[in-house]
Amino acid sequence: MKQILLIFLCLLGTQQLLAQVDTTSTEVMTDTATTVRIDTNITDVSKTIFSRPSKEDRKKIKKEFQPVPKKAGMYSSILPGLGQIYNRQYWKLPLVYGILGTAGYFIKFNYDEYIRFRTAYIYSIDGDPLTNSAESSNYEASDLKSLQDYYRKNLDIIVLLTGVGYSLQIIDAVTSAHLRNFDISPDISMQMKPVLQSNYVGVGFVFNFK
Repeated sequence: MKQILLIFLCLLGTQQLLAQVDTTSTEVMTDTATTVRIDTNITDVSKTIFSRPSKEDRKKIKKEFQPVPKKAGMYSSILPGLGQIYNRQYWKLPLVYGILGTAGYFIKFNYDEYIRFRTAYIYSIDGDPLTNSAESSNYEASDLKSLQDYYRKNLDIIVLLTGVGYSLQIIDAVTSAHLRNFDISPDISMQMKPVLQSNYVGVGFVFNFK
């Protein structure tokens, strides 16, 4: 009877051991299946990474043009408008040459008038009847001097303004080169937050830029 009971206990222990082995095998198979699925996903990701990017992706990856401000300023100082060409802002060329061209026209006009009335004024006060011109015959010496001074004043003002315009186009080239790729998106937010200090309590404004 004891032998039969011993055999029964041995069989029962063996059955439980086999049941544990089956459970462990199932878990191992499940982990293996999971590993295979993960490996498959990794393979798909690697294919995506090493695949050829689309045309839009290549445009995004392409490095944006960033001009050098020193070069832009140097080019504009050598030739007006050359810095704008270097910055690829071709639409500014008509403005630059339109302003400088207009200034050049008025410089020449006032210079010619100044020389004309200056010569007539010299003829009118030299006392030589052989030196004469149409202006010295039609105007008094005081009038000729006033006209000479008027056109000389205009010439000085226009030359000064032309120098300012020449300097402004250099500054514009340098500034545009600095701000070529500057982020000017409208992602700007403002918040009001309380401010606590030892002496007072107030409200502060906080600006968040992208």
